Amino acid sequence: MTTRTPAFAPYENEADVLEVGGLTLENRLDRITVSGDVDLTADRQGLEAARLLHALLGQVVAALEARELPEHLPVPSVTKVKNPFA
Repeated sequence: MTTRTPAFAPYENEADVLEVGGLTLENRLDRITVSGDVDLTADRQGLEAARLLHALLGQVVAALEARELPEHLPVPSVTKVKNPFA
């Protein structure tokens, strides 16, 4: 059984969102947000999920290794706006 990795271009858009079990990977231009949880069970389904995560994280590592990286990203600026519906 082979795992087909879905299209995911790390750090290249603000649109890609993938789910593996209850785990969500959200693509951003400057970060990948991973949230939720997944059980990697000792069965074929767990193996498939583990292979998918392995492939996706391999893509993330490769994308990071191909860049010149700063030591730390600056904290994003947040602008508070008046609620237009209030």
